[in-house]
Amino acid sequence: MINNRVYSLLGLAMKAGKVASGEFMTEKAVKTSMAHLVIVAEDASANTKKMFSDMCTFYHVPIVFFGTKTGLGAALGKELRASAAVSDEGFANALKQRIDAAGNETEVK
Repeated sequence: MINNRVYSLLGLAMKAGKVASGEFMTEKAVKTSMAHLVIVAEDASANTKKMFSDMCTFYHVPIVFFGTKTGLGAALGKELRASAAVSDEGFANALKQRIDAAGNETEVK
């Protein structure tokens, strides 16, 4: 139930044009200081998780591991997505609160 709220809010942020999805676009958003939150699917590869974790630590961007690649993709209106970057601070804070309420692992760097 709470996961649906997270996915719904993520979809709303995507429709507002405040989400970059996919590995390349997420990396670009982090490196250009546009990202306020990075979401990585829990079923993403270990290399992807490590790469984004290290990158977010270096650039001081909060990162959360949430959902599945299928779930993130569906919420964003795409197929599979292992990562997404939220570029709006309000959406990022609301998503962090909802993900924390869901009890998922959160790393704030």
